[in-house]
Amino acid sequence: MIEAIATLFAYNRWANRKILAAAAQLPLSDFKAQAGLSHASLCGTMAHILAAEVVWRQRCQAGSSPGSLLGAADFPDLEALQSAWEQEMAAWAIYVSGLSAEDLQADIHYRTTRGQEKQDRLWQLLLHVVNHGTQFRSEAAVTLTRLGHSPGDLDLLAYLREINP
Repeated sequence: MIEAIATLFAYNRWANRKILAAAAQLPLSDFKAQAGLSHASLCGTMAHILAAEVVWRQRCQAGSSPGSLLGAADFPDLEALQSAWEQEMAAWAIYVSGLSAEDLQADIHYRTTRGQEKQDRLWQLLLHVVNHGTQFRSEAAVTLTRLGHSPGDLDLLAYLREINP
């Protein structure tokens, strides 16, 4: 299972970078514009993906439960978002590379941003992080495509075929 988790997080980094690269082609006005997404704009949606990754890593790795999430207002432009995201992806890579099979079975106790106490197995939370990113990257990808800057194929198999041609 360790290899599968590591592969999913490598895929997650690859897919996030594809979204970031496509978004880099947009003017700031399009990046910040209301787009009818669940987090309003492309910036808001991408900030939400990053925010979730930050919060879940803090919960899983450090046992802390932040009370709020980052949002679009925390990122004045794509460069700020991209810089923060690169740091977070590096932190995840280090964290995941140090996990053992036993670690994956551990129960993680945390508090939601609404203060509710929860407990889940680490491996389940790790799968959730990648799946959550997939959901919101798909919203971002549709918006980018409508704006003429498709990120291309974001499927897991596309990633696997790219790294193992």
